Amino acid sequence: MDPVSSTIIGVAFSELFVVTRTIMSIIIFSKSNCKELKEKILRLQPTIDEISKVSSDTSLHRNRQLRDFQTQLQDGLHLVKKLEKLASFNLYRKYRYGKKILKLEKNVNDFMLTQGMSSLMLDVRKLDVDFKGYSKRFQCLEEMGRHIIDSVNAKMTNDAVSNTLMLQQMSTDQLLFSKDDATSGGAQDLIGCSAQDLIGCSAHVPDLPNFVVGLSNVINAVKQILFQNDVDIVGIKGMGGSGKSTLALALCNDFQVKEFFRNTIIFITVSRFPNVKGLLETMWDRIIGGKRPDFQSIEDAHKQLQKNIRLRTYKPTLVVLDDVWSRSNLEQLLFEAQGYKTIITTRQDFTVPIKHSTHLYELPMLQRADSLSLFCFWAFGQPSIPKTEDEDLVKQVEGQCKGLPLALKVIGSSLHGEPYPVWESAKQKLSRAEHISEYHKEGLLNCLETSIDVLDDDLRQCFLDLGAFPKGRKFSIDALLDMWVYVRGMEWQDAFVVLLELASRNLLNITSDPGVRGQAISYGCAYELSFSQHDVMRDLALRLASQDSKRLFMPRKEDNIPMKWLTLKDQSSKAQIVSIHTGAMDEKQWCEIDFSEAEALILCFAASEYGLPPFLQRMLKLKVLLLCNYNSKRTTLKGLASIHYLTQIKSVHLERLIVPPLYEYCTSWMTLEKLSICLCEGLGNMAGLDNEQGLDFQFPKLVEMNLDHCSDLEELPFKICNLTSLQRLSTTNCHLLHKLPDDLGNLRLLRVLRLSACPSLAMLPVSICNLGQLEYLDISLCRFLKDLPKDFNQLLNLKILDMRECSGLRQLPKSLGKLKSLRCVICDEKTGRQWLSIKASAMPGLTLEVVEECFNLDWLDD
Repeated sequence: MDPVSSTIIGVAFSELFVVTRTIMSIIIFSKSNCKELKEKILRLQPTIDEISKVSSDTSLHRNRQLRDFQTQLQDGLHLVKKLEKLASFNLYRKYRYGKKILKLEKNVNDFMLTQGMSSLMLDVRKLDVDFKGYSKRFQCLEEMGRHIIDSVNAKMTNDAVSNTLMLQQMSTDQLLFSKDDATSGGAQDLIGCSAQDLIGCSAHVPDLPNFVVGLSNVINAVKQILFQNDVDIVGIKGMGGSGKSTLALALCNDFQVKEFFRNTIIFITVSRFPNVKGLLETMWDRIIGGKRPDFQSIEDAHKQLQKNIRLRTYKPTLVVLDDVWSRSNLEQLLFEAQGYKTIITTRQDFTVPIKHSTHLYELPMLQRADSLSLFCFWAFGQPSIPKTEDEDLVKQVEGQCKGLPLALKVIGSSLHGEPYPVWESAKQKLSRAEHISEYHKEGLLNCLETSIDVLDDDLRQCFLDLGAFPKGRKFSIDALLDMWVYVRGMEWQDAFVVLLELASRNLLNITSDPGVRGQAISYGCAYELSFSQHDVMRDLALRLASQDSKRLFMPRKEDNIPMKWLTLKDQSSKAQIVSIHTGAMDEKQWCEIDFSEAEALILCFAASEYGLPPFLQRMLKLKVLLLCNYNSKRTTLKGLASIHYLTQIKSVHLERLIVPPLYEYCTSWMTLEKLSICLCEGLGNMAGLDNEQGLDFQFPKLVEMNLDHCSDLEELPFKICNLTSLQRLSTTNCHLLHKLPDDLGNLRLLRVLRLSACPSLAMLPVSICNLGQLEYLDISLCRFLKDLPKDFNQLLNLKILDMRECSGLRQLPKSLGKLKSLRCVICDEKTGRQWLSIKASAMPGLTLEVVEECFNLDWLDD
């Protein structure tokens, strides 16, 4: 390269270093110099042009290097423009942008070190020294990410509203860096929202927050109707997001209602495509109790339930059927008996049967004062407009929500902490939407779309991905994060922070199973958490996703593939994420579509038998596969031979299936990193793997394996100990599991081991003490576990030990005081007394978390 080019590039390198350093200073301290930084980057444009001109005759390789260099500068400019729009206390985006800038710094540094010309090496070395000096200051970004996750660990509950409020309050620097708890005070008690978010599972009535906006008069009106002797059915009608479910929950938690029905109140979420037989089974369990008959059909279940409900002596009972869409479904869930009453929430009045014992109540929109109070709570964390805000602007934006609780909550959350220009833009966009009313669903979606407009591109793309999951159901967060990690190329921690930001904006709901401690999240394990969406928000995700050729989502409207999809036969799709929701499918019912570009496939179904699509074997780029059955019984899979062709697969999630011997079909899964099998049967003979000749059972890149709620799993095969890359192993709620492999200690990289709720497990293998990298061990609810291995104190890296409700454990060895890395023990009161003695003598810094017994399977009703 000639001296002129060398000099120009040298100057550009130097200026780029200044630019990058300034960006990183801003991300950590303030945005005050954003304008100056932007001007510096723009001044580099002539330099970029000059580089291109001078080097036009150089080699193709050199030109590629220079183009990479130009890209780095453009990335810096793009990030600065985002920073200009970023609120100073937007914690989640500050963290995400900071991570990107650190990545930019690394890429530029690597580029200079590996591609720099010899004449510039001295300057490069100087810059490298400067970068290393600054890197220590930038480590706080990683600390920020860990602090966010640790805060979530400590505060996540099974109440979606409380979680959303907590996450929203976390998006301030005060919570992250202050010693005081920003969530203290009375804010937790002031919540008004759609109760779709509050429903943890069917047939279980969650507690309502202490304050709900604008429902006092409505509750009293419905109670007067409900208590009438000649009324057996009360229908509550309202548009999506109007608060029907909130009203129903408020009634269930009302003192007078509880007293009237003597606390016999059942809450069931029906949804648009319900598993009616499963709901009837749940109703039997909750109303009749005792051993449930083996219902042969829906008709048989209804007949037997009706007979037994009438046979009961007079027992007042209230059953809430929430989110009913179909008269035919409703009729299969209605019963008649003395003292038996039903509340129905629905969007259509024709759903509720017309007869003398039925009363239909139409839920009004919120009054203006209540509407403003709810909006301000989600926008500002208080029920009134702060003095520092533009009162007229706030009222104009709130007024465009037309008193609809869902719109007030979501739009208020989306504007939380945003600067004036974003509010002004939201007002203008909202004013162009149609009037929100019973007949204007499009207007509602247009209204809510403004909450998506304020998202940056990363968040928007992740929100659109939510449309791949069926409405009205909870899903493990793991599956969603895997899609973002393996398809979008995000780091796990960054993906989790994105999830938290979406939740803080009320765009999805996060819940934790009752009794779960959430500690594993710190180790990249989110299977303890679930997410769901309000069906209106999912409709919005579907509508926006349909405009993008990178996604192809088929929400269930019928059992089979819709006619519209048949037009795609023999065509090639560019979709990167494909989601299909059907009933039972035979292999011959699938149409032949070329999904050669797909990297994620989600198949959701309700069926006793399900044939995998033949086109699966041509999805050679597939990285994430989710097979989820929500039928009441496990599904038998057919067409498994096609999974042999998934040579690029990274993550597989299987739920509620009768799992065949997968190892016969997955020998080509050499890239597999994560395998999750939940609520499945067919694993009872898994130990037979050890007898398979010539079967290595080698997944060289497998990092995580989850076997949860597998009812017939008795033993883990010893060949599982060959998975030397395994870092996380979870075998929980497997009640027949009585033996672990003797050579479990061969898993030398294992960092997380979860054995929770395996009551048949009487001992841990001695070799577990060889797990030198183990940091988190969960043996909670292993009631028959008698002793810890003698050399348990050799687990020198163990940091967290969860041993709740291990009632069979005898005296703890005093040598546990040698576990110098142990910082937290979760246990019951009896075991806690032994740990107190160890703490006093050898571990003063140990944190003991003594918890009460909590073993709840309600979430399985979902």
